[in-house]
Amino acid sequence: MSDFINDFWNIYVVVLVIASLLFCAFIILSNKGARPSGTVELHGHQWDETLAEWNNPLPRWWVWLFWITIVFAIVYLIAYPGLGRFGGKLDWSSANAYSKEVKDADAKVAPLFERYAKMDLKQVAADPDARAMGERLYLNNCAQCHGTDARGSRGFPNLTDADWLYGGEPEAIKTTITGGRNAMMPPFAATLDGEQVRDVVQYVRSLSGLTGDNMRIQRGKDVFATNCAACHGADAHGNQIVGAPNLTDGVWLYGSTEAIVTQTVSRGRNGHMPAHGELLGDNKVHLVAAYVWGLSNTTAAK
Repeated sequence: MSDFINDFWNIYVVVLVIASLLFCAFIILSNKGARPSGTVELHGHQWDETLAEWNNPLPRWWVWLFWITIVFAIVYLIAYPGLGRFGGKLDWSSANAYSKEVKDADAKVAPLFERYAKMDLKQVAADPDARAMGERLYLNNCAQCHGTDARGSRGFPNLTDADWLYGGEPEAIKTTITGGRNAMMPPFAATLDGEQVRDVVQYVRSLSGLTGDNMRIQRGKDVFATNCAACHGADAHGNQIVGAPNLTDGVWLYGSTEAIVTQTVSRGRNGHMPAHGELLGDNKVHLVAAYVWGLSNTTAAK
């Protein structure tokens, strides 16, 4: 309810809740009337010729159970949130309860995290217990995009190979996890005509050993030098400062088919790696970074 800036919804919920409780009480009271002794009443409904429904009152214990339920609801609404923006006398909220649980859990494991935080990241990667902790943190926070095996998928980098957009050194990985990354490949549909796009696509694919039309490859080389070399470099080996990929290593983030590369050149690409620094904190980022670094440095991490 705190997200609703219009008072109408606050009043709407309050009225709806109170009206529901009053209606329940009305139903109980309206069926409470005493019946003359020996009087039998029928609802008037009849099925299968002779099957009729009796209008007998509820057992007394059942009626009291309904009253207890209504009283419990009133006490609950006084103590806890439920009436619009009213937060309850106990000032409880799911967000506060979660924060307290996280704070309590962090207090218990803080000494362990601090121990690893003082160690060099490569040393942390070599510690089996630390790797196990880093793996659990990875699975909870990173596997949704990069996969449980960390091999990525289309648009999400493989973390187990030696190909790094922003650098594979420990500090570079920590920077990526902490602050996230925003990668942008500009579209060239408005800059290059159809023939130039096809030419540069043929050239780019040839850089990693894929076959193509030799004439287009030659023409595409000039197009690349004029439009693409500023980010990817004259040798097409990329630039980790801006996250421009190496186009000569055979690693394709979105795919290597002519249609996909044409789409990339024409429409561009936008990649977003969310920041996890505020969510995890420095100590947990240190463990995740150590785990991720160890994925592509298996010998050093053992």
